[in-house]
Formats: sequence, structure tokens, C-alpha cells
Amino acid sequence: MQDFICTTCGVQYPPAEKVPERCIICEDDRQYVLPSGQHWTTLQRINQQYKNIIEQIAEGVYAIYTTPSFAIGQRAHLVQSPDGNILWDCITNIDKSTIAIINALGGIKAIAISHPHYFSTIVEWSKAFDDVPVYVNALDEHWLTRRSPAIQLWNEQELHLWDNIKLIRCGGHFPGAAVMYVPVGKGALFVGDTIQVTPGCNDVSFMYSYPNMIPLQQKDIVQIKQAIEHVDYNVMYGAFGKYITHNAKAAVKASIERYIRIYT
Repeated sequence: MQDFICTTCGVQYPPAEKVPERCIICEDDRQYVLPSGQHWTTLQRINQQYKNIIEQIAEGVYAIYTTPSFAIGQRAHLVQSPDGNILWDCITNIDKSTIAIINALGGIKAIAISHPHYFSTIVEWSKAFDDVPVYVNALDEHWLTRRSPAIQLWNEQELHLWDNIKLIRCGGHFPGAAVMYVPVGKGALFVGDTIQVTPGCNDVSFMYSYPNMIPLQQKDIVQIKQAIEHVDYNVMYGAFGKYITHNAKAAVKASIERYIRIYT
């Protein structure tokens, strides 16, 4: 029995004797199946071929990513906080070195996931840190490929955690797509690609599907605007190493106004 992992999206499936026939994440129209078909690997093989980088990018904030890039290539972020650290989003690769370094930084009290493309190996990550809870919005339960008592489904518009950290459901990219607010400095938003920080790191974009280049509808962009407009933040951390380091709220406001102008 092996826990097979889709090499295209990096999401792990339950133990099985043979590879799954399909990947529900990749068959969704936000993702894709390669012309050569679905391909699979295991965590053990990934450990042998890849390694993780843990890089401090701000005071109390660490980016965690895999080299060479695997699957979607997103970053997770470890945020240190007085009453316990939180891991925002997940990457597929997890190994002894990664666990040791994170424990040296204070460990993990919980994991929060922005949307299904980053479900990766969330059950393995939880197990590695004493079965910590993994927060997934209930609207995205359909895309869970592995189940565990550690997975905590939440239904609120906002889920308040500790140290004034909160998860905010925005929708858009997925029905339950979320961002995380952390009250460090003048406030920070961790957004995955629910809100996509653009290459210039001075504005943002919104998409229903990034690889298939399907834009998000105007009503969904307005929904995201309404979900976060009451939050004060200065910094925004995206999923791919792109960060807006100052005046992030103004950048998002201007980007949304640009979208509305184009749509109208």
C-alpha cells in the first residue's frame, strides 16, 4: 500500500495498492491533465529527488519551498506568534530536515489552507507535528483527497484563531478560498493565489484558473473586495515568492478599481 501523489498538482491520495485512476483536482477546470495523462509518485521518491528551502523573509515569517520546483511550485509560510506558530498553506515535500528546522523555530500549532490546490500532503504535515489541526473551509470539502480527524472544516465568514490571527473566506478562485490576516507590524495578509501578487510586486490580479487563463467574474472580484476591505494591512504575501512590502491595501484597491473599469 502506498500513498500516491499526483505529480501535476502535488496532492496526495489515500493508501492504495495501485495508482488512482484519476485526480479530481487536475480534472477540475481550474487545473489540467497533461496530454501524456496523469502521472504519480510517492513521498518517499520525492524525498530522494527534492529538498526544501526554509528562508526568513521578514521578522517572524519564513517561506518554505521545494527545489527543484515540484508540481504547482507554491510556497508555504511559517508565521511565528507568541501563543503558537501557524503554517499557512502547504507544499508536498516534507522530510526529517524540514521537521527539525521548523521545530527549532517553535514548531506548529495549526495549519491553515487557502484552497484545494495546496492540499498537497496536509495529513502528513499534521502527523509530523503531533496531529495539529488543519483548517479547511467547508465549501471546499468536496476536493479533499485524504481525510483525517485533524482536518477541521470551518463555515464562518471569518475564523478567529489566537493572537488576533484570523482566516477570511473570500471565494473567487474556489468557493471557500481564503486569506489569513496576521497583526504584525501594520498588518499582513497571506493570500496564496486567492489574490495573485503580480511580478512587479505593486498590484494584484484575480483568476478563476491560472494555468488555463480563465478570468474571474466581476461579481467574484467584488466579493473578494467586500471580504477584506474592513481589514487594515500593509504587507501582502503571495504564493510564489511575490510580496507587496508596503501600501498593500492601496495596491489591492487600485487593482480592483482597474478590473471594474475594464469590465464596465
